[in-house]
Amino acid sequence: MYRTNTCGELRLAYVGQTVTLAGWVQRSRDLGGMTFIDLRDRYGITQLAFNMETNAPLCEQARKLGREYVIQVTGKVIERSSKNTKIPTGEIEIEVSELNILNEAQTPPFTIEDQSDGGDDLRMRYRYLDIRRNPVRRNLELRHRMAMLVRNYLSAEQFLEIETPMLIKSTPEGARDFVVPSRMNPGEFYALPQSPQQYKQLLMVAGMDRYFQIVRCFRDEDLRADRQPEFTQIDCEMSFVEQEDVLQMFEGLVKHLFKEVKGIDFNDASAYSKFKIHNSQFGNQFPRMTWHDAMRLYGSDKPDVRFGMQFVEVNDVVKGHGFGLFDSAELVVGINAEGCAEYTRKQLDALTDFVKRPQVGAGGMVYIKYNADGTFKSSVDKFYTPEVLKTIADKFNAKPGDLMLLLCGPAMKTRVQLCALRLEVASQLGLRNPDVYAPLWVVDFPLLEWDDETQRYYAMHHPFTAPKSEDEPLLDDQSRWGDIRANAYDMVINGVEVGGGSIRIHDRILQNKMFHTLGFTDESAAAQFGFLMDAFTYGAPPHAGLAFGFDRLCSLFGGADSIRDFIAFPKNNSGRDVMSGSPAPIAQEQLDELQICLKK
Repeated sequence: MYRTNTCGELRLAYVGQTVTLAGWVQRSRDLGGMTFIDLRDRYGITQLAFNMETNAPLCEQARKLGREYVIQVTGKVIERSSKNTKIPTGEIEIEVSELNILNEAQTPPFTIEDQSDGGDDLRMRYRYLDIRRNPVRRNLELRHRMAMLVRNYLSAEQFLEIETPMLIKSTPEGARDFVVPSRMNPGEFYALPQSPQQYKQLLMVAGMDRYFQIVRCFRDEDLRADRQPEFTQIDCEMSFVEQEDVLQMFEGLVKHLFKEVKGIDFNDASAYSKFKIHNSQFGNQFPRMTWHDAMRLYGSDKPDVRFGMQFVEVNDVVKGHGFGLFDSAELVVGINAEGCAEYTRKQLDALTDFVKRPQVGAGGMVYIKYNADGTFKSSVDKFYTPEVLKTIADKFNAKPGDLMLLLCGPAMKTRVQLCALRLEVASQLGLRNPDVYAPLWVVDFPLLEWDDETQRYYAMHHPFTAPKSEDEPLLDDQSRWGDIRANAYDMVINGVEVGGGSIRIHDRILQNKMFHTLGFTDESAAAQFGFLMDAFTYGAPPHAGLAFGFDRLCSLFGGADSIRDFIAFPKNNSGRDVMSGSPAPIAQEQLDELQICLKK
């Protein structure tokens, strides 16, 4: 056998035993009469000792070992005279009697250490070496553990894990599909699934009642830190349920993960003491917020509620004083940064530059300092008397020492811009603590959203989302389409949407009406979704579902900003795998076989 033990398990209890280990050379130290090698595998590090006096040839062989050589050693476990309390095996070492070089290695392009000297691009090119580092290994171990916890929890709740197809029909709604040409059906294409949405609904029609799948999904869209062209969802669907049933079930799953992985018990009210968002009306449930309140108070449908700075609208007190920008604006709104009245002009100018960045898009920023002595200093002093500034401060519930920051413009656009400013100020003040978790549900999303470019409404989630029953009549009045609320819900943690879902339409008549609302003709709806509509004629139960972004959950629990750290072989921001060199051109013979002609 290659090994009797791993490099992470030996302790003082093994002293005197002869063991065989195998792994990679982490580092070596030549002290003349002794040579020490740190041997590493997935489980840890064990120190190897080679003695020049007792076995000179073996010691000479050890001195020639390079970093990342793969070796096998046999020897006796002895107690170390100089113990290392920083590693679990630090009280013992192996007095080596046999050494076998299994594979030599070139010097790695970066150090295989917790704090590597390799940049992101270099480590992604040699990802198989990067995974040898403890931080990456721990991330993948966390991912595995969370997957097992999810499977065990849902299985105990009578969910069945059922695989759905990877080669499906392309649909026009949502993000761009990745398409796959069919050799046996020239000129026709499969799509890779953006989600198993229609198939999991069909499983409900099929009577499976509770389905889940930890499933790979694909979207051909622009990338960022929390988005990859291929990603993993915890995809779930349930029959004979209402919204409350779904929220309770999957809130339970997330609480289970928090308890098992982070040691936080959200069923204990004291867990909420770390952040002041718990509302007693919800008992030990996660707080809930409507989409309209989220946008009104935070300018985001995924608000970070670990801290305050809720939006305050001040149209009624700032208009009519001769300041043209405020007088003509649809909305004047701001935040109160408590204790920040001592911000310098340089700091305020930096915040103004921040909101003017193209990514934010504001024209400028107004500040009002409520000084510690009770006086005011603002960028609009010439338009507002101290008495008016005090009235504005009262609207913010501001006190001496606080700083108010205001933006103005079109209502929705300005709220989104203020959201970016709020998060920037919170980051500067250290209020976005990754060790504090503030989960909540955002509910009652709009069913439809208007697109100015195409001059039509689109489904905010997908065309199978049911409207709130009391809003269904509004589908008959096009002027009210923007007022229809969806029976949809998102789970948000620390400003990140980690999961979302909805009550589905299970009635063929209502589903047809939804298709017509979205601009489908009967023919186009039948062509795209006919198999689902046909299934509804055979008795579709009321059903609902939810999908969690598994990569995002892993990065949240692992305290990282990027999901790439928790994916074994991720793509870069251009959607490329720099290690394997994909995507890449294919041979002309393959193109000919697929009857694909590339434009020149």
